Amino acid sequence: MTAEHQKNMPHKPFLTTKEAAAWLGLTKNTLEKMRVHGNGPLYRKHGRYVRYHLEDLIDWSEASKRKSTSDVR
Repeated sequence: MTAEHQKNMPHKPFLTTKEAAAWLGLTKNTLEKMRVHGNGPLYRKHGRYVRYHLEDLIDWSEASKRKSTSDVR
């Protein structure tokens, strides 16, 4: 994890869907749809609650890096 990531990290490692979406710059609905289709970041179920671990959000974001619009996913 870079120093910049650490500076921008919330104080708690587990985020709600709304918090995780805001951290990623997405809407809550977009993140929920990504979860349903299986193409979003890893998440965890704590009882009936969905939680995103900050490290998982960073890993997912890093894996989504592209240099060009023609890069193969």
